[in-house]
Amino acid sequence: MKDTIKEAYQQWVQQPNLPADILLDLDQMKTDSNQQEDAFGTFLSFGTAGMRGILGAGTNRMNIFTVRQAAEGLASFMDTLDEATRKRGVAISFDSRYHSKEFAHESAKVLGYHHIPTFVFDDIRPTPELSFAVRHLHTYAGIMITASHNPKQYNGFKIYGEDGGQMPPKESDLITSYIRKNSDVFAIKVTPEQELREAKTMNLIGEDVDQAYLAKVKTVNIDLDLIKKVGANMKFVYTPLHGTGKIIARRALEAAGFKNYVVVPEQTIADPEFPTTPFPNPEFPQAFDLAKELGKKVAADVLIASDPDADRLGCAVRQPDGNYQLLSGNQIASVLLNYILTAKKNAGDLPADGTIVKSIVSTDLAVKIAASFGVATNNVLTGFKFIAEAIHHYETEHDHTFLFGFEESFGYLIKPFVRDKDAIQTVLLLAEVAAYYKNQGKTLYDGVQEMFQKYGYYAEKTIAKEFDGLDGKDKMAHILAELRDNPLTEINGHKVIRHADYQSSILTDQDGKTSTISLPKSNVLKYWLDDETWVAVRPSGTEPKVKFYLEVVDKSQKAVDAKLNSYVDELDKLIDKLINN
Repeated sequence: MKDTIKEAYQQWVQQPNLPADILLDLDQMKTDSNQQEDAFGTFLSFGTAGMRGILGAGTNRMNIFTVRQAAEGLASFMDTLDEATRKRGVAISFDSRYHSKEFAHESAKVLGYHHIPTFVFDDIRPTPELSFAVRHLHTYAGIMITASHNPKQYNGFKIYGEDGGQMPPKESDLITSYIRKNSDVFAIKVTPEQELREAKTMNLIGEDVDQAYLAKVKTVNIDLDLIKKVGANMKFVYTPLHGTGKIIARRALEAAGFKNYVVVPEQTIADPEFPTTPFPNPEFPQAFDLAKELGKKVAADVLIASDPDADRLGCAVRQPDGNYQLLSGNQIASVLLNYILTAKKNAGDLPADGTIVKSIVSTDLAVKIAASFGVATNNVLTGFKFIAEAIHHYETEHDHTFLFGFEESFGYLIKPFVRDKDAIQTVLLLAEVAAYYKNQGKTLYDGVQEMFQKYGYYAEKTIAKEFDGLDGKDKMAHILAELRDNPLTEINGHKVIRHADYQSSILTDQDGKTSTISLPKSNVLKYWLDDETWVAVRPSGTEPKVKFYLEVVDKSQKAVDAKLNSYVDELDKLIDKLINN
């Protein structure tokens, strides 16, 4: 193994005309065998969500060569399609990270070598706008260069299908097989960009798609009179966290009539260093530090943040003492859902076949809210592509009307002209919901409390355990294998009344009776307990982590907080046991 790694390293060192950053990285690791092992000991995994990794030299890093390899995989797959389908081409966008624009253009040069047309954004644009562009331009596929909310050291490559959702598993698996066939990353051919531009094989897009996307975004708001009456003067803070929301979100807010918001100036600079927040993730409290400072200065009711590729959104609400309370992804989703369904019911516009779509690790509070309005819930696997697949099914079979989709990890979709989570849509509707409560002398946080009083107090926690290094995957697999070999029968003194293994597609109740789960196979386990608690376990699809999801419900805030802490303590013990077993 060590000899193979050394050979791979030497192959890279001996390549002529390497980019300066790659040369520097190779030089820095020449005496560090551990770093060489991590960079060359394996290949970047390419799954249904594409690939994501640390920037640098090596087969296990994001660089122009591994990006070309991924683009070659897509091109080779598209070469098997009929000519009319191939000629529909590929839309390409990118975020504000290091090398994002370069990777986007390298992808276009690889596809161009195969005579596949590309439509590349002229500057940074959000992931949801790329999803929209695929649908709007009727391209066969899309590429988004982004590492979403990861730290600055990362970048990624995501492939979208013709419906604007992430590429379906069947096609994604075929693309992966072509990527692996092209194992020599230095042999992949590209056509010079100027040649592609002159031949109109590579085309730039921008304001034309912006206008079309913004026209659709304008349909997201529900009560325009409320925005004129309250929203126009409501003070709130928006931050794009150095990312793609800096222009498009502001244009959308102003077009909708929100005139009194302010942006965090330092974070409205598209800076790949993310200098003000090393973790540009709206799930994390520190991402709101500057927004809180500004919010207190201007007495803002709400703080709203989108991540660098503007697909996720978080918010914090001003409390009576002037401090800000962050809402969880589940709370944001629930308050949005409650508002949508209330507004539609009041307008006599609530369809009889309405349904919401959420992931299996997202809150059951949404299920209760939907049921109270006579609306069904469709639980799908984690990954917004599964929500996109459900929407596609509804549109082709005409058996349900999509009303809202979400994941607990701060991703929401209101209108299905996009087929991925969309922070641009969400910032508009969330601002409207804040205005709705402000009009009643309340806050978004009060709205969450009202739901708790009606449906029960919900609290959740996600515990993520990282497993870095070449043996990380083996350790992660060991944990899941242990749980399958020794099924949990109780947690924290409460009985497991049923459990699901989504890999074997079997649901088992406490009496041992089994039934089949009608979802695609996935390496996920979920347990339901006798006190309405549930626990789910899954390895992350994009990071070397195993995630343990926990949700509890009780009759008061004090009770649910105590219950959550009790379960977290028990889960920590269980996780330690699994790791050390």
